[in-house]
Amino acid sequence: MIKKLTLLSTIFFISSCSYISGPEGMFPSTEYDFLSEDVEDSISIPNGMDSVKLENHYPVGDFEAIKEDQDVPKPRQIFASSGNSSVQLRRLGELMWIYIETLPSTSWPISKNFWETSSYQILSANPDHGEIVIDYDESSVLKMKIEHGIKEASTEIFLIQVNKDSGELVSNIELIQSELEKVVNYFAESVDNFSGTSLAAQNLNEIKKAKIYTENGQTIIELDLSFNRAWSSVSKALIAANIVSNDKDRSNGIFYVSYAKEDEDGFLSFLGFGKNNTNSKTSFTEEAQFEINIVEKNNKSYVKAISKNGKIEESEQLLSKINESLN
Repeated sequence: MIKKLTLLSTIFFISSCSYISGPEGMFPSTEYDFLSEDVEDSISIPNGMDSVKLENHYPVGDFEAIKEDQDVPKPRQIFASSGNSSVQLRRLGELMWIYIETLPSTSWPISKNFWETSSYQILSANPDHGEIVIDYDESSVLKMKIEHGIKEASTEIFLIQVNKDSGELVSNIELIQSELEKVVNYFAESVDNFSGTSLAAQNLNEIKKAKIYTENGQTIIELDLSFNRAWSSVSKALIAANIVSNDKDRSNGIFYVSYAKEDEDGFLSFLGFGKNNTNSKTSFTEEAQFEINIVEKNNKSYVKAISKNGKIEESEQLLSKINESLN
């Protein structure tokens, strides 16, 4: 009897489901209704307007080149640039460049999109070298170079005009400044709206202009900069790091500075105790005097620090502070 009741209940339940959600039930399924829908015309772009050009920021390699027994490498995680990015037009003499607080791989697609939406034609774009060549006029081209900046996770963008026939630089500061200002405005409006980065330009993130290392027991900062710009950068870093410059000899590339480590905070420092807040530039003694020497060699500049008391660890601490403040 129980088996019969169970069988009847099952049949009733199945039939009820069909009655409720079947093709002719009270609530028919709409899962496959899209198959019977009419195909509408594609969206057309109004006259006088262009569509946004898309770039393949995540290129996929050739599948035929991957063997069956070969492990496919795991993709690297890509982070979007954070907001509040700083965009500045900087100048040192006749040299002008754009400084951006974001990685070059993020700056690349924005820079490329700037020229794609302009009235000029892009002749070539090489994300691996960070170079974009633009057909400017009948006699010249513009070459934009996107590079990693001195500061960690920053970008520097340069622009030059080159004669098509001779390949020589065309000196036109007004033109370069005008075009760079347009790029600055475009970045200021666009950098926080671009949420991604270019995998094709990842190599630019690794080619950094500043690195610190030890050679023969001496700490050295290597800057991929000319002497003029290295001198200016170190001078600004000293100010940013609250390192007192007592004197300087630019012709020999020497800063005479005073520096002392900040006192270690006590366990009540979070309440303002155990810490002298009267002046971040504390008084220095003769034991904290240094010479910072900048030497240019093979288009690079090398920064060294020499402590007057011969303490190597103090020189290392000083150079580390300068390296952190380079911008």
